Amino acid sequence: MNYTLDFIRKNNLIIFEAIMGSHAYGTNIETSDKDIRGVFIQPLEDILKYGYKDQVADKTNDIVFYELKRFLELVKTNNPNILELLNAPADCIIYKNSLYDLIAQNARHFVTKKCRWTFAGYAIEQIRKARGYNKMMNWEESKMTRKGVLNFCYIIEGGETILLEEWIRRTGRNTEGSLFSDQRMLALAKIDHAHDIYAVYDLSNFKGLYGVVGKENANDVQLTSIPKGQKVVAILTFNKDAYSTHCKNYLAYQTWLKERNEDRFKMNKAHGKNYDSKNMMHTFRLLNMALEIAATGEIRVRRSDEEREKLLKIRHGEYDYDLLIEEAEDMIKDLDRAFDQSSLPDKIHDSFIANLEYEIREKRYGL
Repeated sequence: MNYTLDFIRKNNLIIFEAIMGSHAYGTNIETSDKDIRGVFIQPLEDILKYGYKDQVADKTNDIVFYELKRFLELVKTNNPNILELLNAPADCIIYKNSLYDLIAQNARHFVTKKCRWTFAGYAIEQIRKARGYNKMMNWEESKMTRKGVLNFCYIIEGGETILLEEWIRRTGRNTEGSLFSDQRMLALAKIDHAHDIYAVYDLSNFKGLYGVVGKENANDVQLTSIPKGQKVVAILTFNKDAYSTHCKNYLAYQTWLKERNEDRFKMNKAHGKNYDSKNMMHTFRLLNMALEIAATGEIRVRRSDEEREKLLKIRHGEYDYDLLIEEAEDMIKDLDRAFDQSSLPDKIHDSFIANLEYEIREKRYGL
């Protein structure tokens, strides 16, 4: 059985559907997508015949429906997106079945001290993303390019290190104009008991081909057998750790280029503050919500006009990056005190969730 969005709609399996995301928060702009979230109940016959389906989504995850059991499991963990869906503003609700009222009427009982970690933890993750985006933006500015092994090779000389390419220019080697265009010129041999340090030999007068020091498709220097009688002309060190870090960063950068939202990137580029302003906006929204939860025990999805104004200013890059990070970190410190003083329960009891699921399925299946 292939469960799809079309299938659960045609078979009337949905018990709740709402527009969430920026439209629910009140922070949407003209280019904002509509995120649809909801809950469905899988027929008992399908579960027994074909297996359990925990959620159904479109390819972009702009539309996601959770099966009742999965939805309640996420409620129990105080997942921010799920608690927000449970408290969706009335004008965002597309459809609600009376069975969903059994869940909605318990909305306040689902909020626990776990929100300290789910809401604030998510906010901290957004800060990490914003910092990462700041790094990516800088990479974009410097037009980061893939470097090879040779760019991390140095000649040890006079108690200092010289970039291999510079040393080649200084010594007049590589007269062909590019690194190691003549494979007979330079070769490497390992030095015993020395980590990533090699002896360099000049084989330009030796008749025979030997391995080059490095190749673009290699992840290490290339070694070769050295003919007897050859003299060491230099000592080379390969900074393998720096090369490995560069490769990881370059891969992360290429992945970011491929997956980034172009409209968001252009907006971030335009405001010139070198951070992902949408992620930063969500950071402050989540931190504000977490502080409210600690004080009131309630989930308020639609933000106030005053807060909405500030959030949109953040989104449009009207604040300096360092100032926002400092303010966010101060709010995170306040959360510890707020939740320590909160009267919220520590957790939801498993039996409460299990009994609620059973009651809803019993009514749905007509047991």
